[in-house]
Amino acid sequence: MKITFIMANPNMSGGDRVCAIYAKKLIGLGHQVNVVAPKKKNLSFKQQIKRVLKGEKWLSRTRQGQNHFTYLGVDIVYADKYFPLMNSSVPDADVVIATWWETVEWVQAFSNKKGKKVYFIQHHETHIGQPIERVKNTYRLPFYKITIAKWLVSLMEIEYGANAPYLVPNSVDHDLFYANLREKQKVPTIGFLFSETLFKGVDVALKVIGNLKSKIPNLRVVAFGSKSPVNIQLPEYVELSINPAQEDIRLIYQQCDLWLCCSVIEGFGLTILEAMACRTPSVSTKCGGAEDIVEDGVNGYLCDVDDVRGLTEASFELLNFTEEEWLGFSGKANLFAKSYSWDTAAKLFESSLQNILDDNDVLLVE
Repeated sequence: MKITFIMANPNMSGGDRVCAIYAKKLIGLGHQVNVVAPKKKNLSFKQQIKRVLKGEKWLSRTRQGQNHFTYLGVDIVYADKYFPLMNSSVPDADVVIATWWETVEWVQAFSNKKGKKVYFIQHHETHIGQPIERVKNTYRLPFYKITIAKWLVSLMEIEYGANAPYLVPNSVDHDLFYANLREKQKVPTIGFLFSETLFKGVDVALKVIGNLKSKIPNLRVVAFGSKSPVNIQLPEYVELSINPAQEDIRLIYQQCDLWLCCSVIEGFGLTILEAMACRTPSVSTKCGGAEDIVEDGVNGYLCDVDDVRGLTEASFELLNFTEEEWLGFSGKANLFAKSYSWDTAAKLFESSLQNILDDNDVLLVE
């Protein structure tokens, strides 16, 4: 197959990592894959100054250009112009994959020579900061849809009338995220993903951790994130790593007895699965994707969104497990993570694209 991925702004986000992995795997399966994006637009001097005034670092051009595609050795073709990406900048193909709501609007205008139109959905992007009605309209378009979690399949069918979206769950890189059999930490340790994006629920996580700290004074708290805190004041005891190397994230997971996720909504919850691959059980909210990963009372605990008390009690219980109890959860977490690989996911993604290509009910979106 000739396959084109349309990217809005290739970067080091988790969603882009998933797209980059599929691009690389599909190339390995013998397909011709192109990754196309608008001309890279770097921050202006004024935007850089605003970042510095907010307490953020000045970003070099090299840093701004970092992305998972380059990291994995997948070439990106950048157009000569900035947004939007035009039909003339994209090669003819069998399928063309929009990866973000904006790219759907661009692909909608492409000729059908560019391939059957596919919307790869990793989240329900109707949150603060996005033009919600425009986003919703992209979900209603008659694109073929591939998504990553059961809740997104149901949402696309029920709310947007999608006809049988393809389900291709994310996986984890077992060469990058792994751990040998290990014991509980000598000092109880909890970890979380730091982000100031509201739906990530870090405000709730900090309340839970504060409660736990009052019960377990020597509790160690580690976290990583892509940006330094600007609007959220972290307690001094939080050990925060900013933009750690991909290889170093595994070491953060391995230091934890428990991985905490307090998101309001998650497309998949990839950090939970990565932590589980490193033998760290999770306590998570019922935020969507996490419910496909965490089996309550087996490899972690699930609690209602914003349930600070429930999250605190579940975390306290897990942190106070006996060695044998913790090893049971840790082993089950690791076993679940190992049950599915990116190779398996890539073949499922490939078969979904092949089914779309073979579908005689051609969707014309022009």
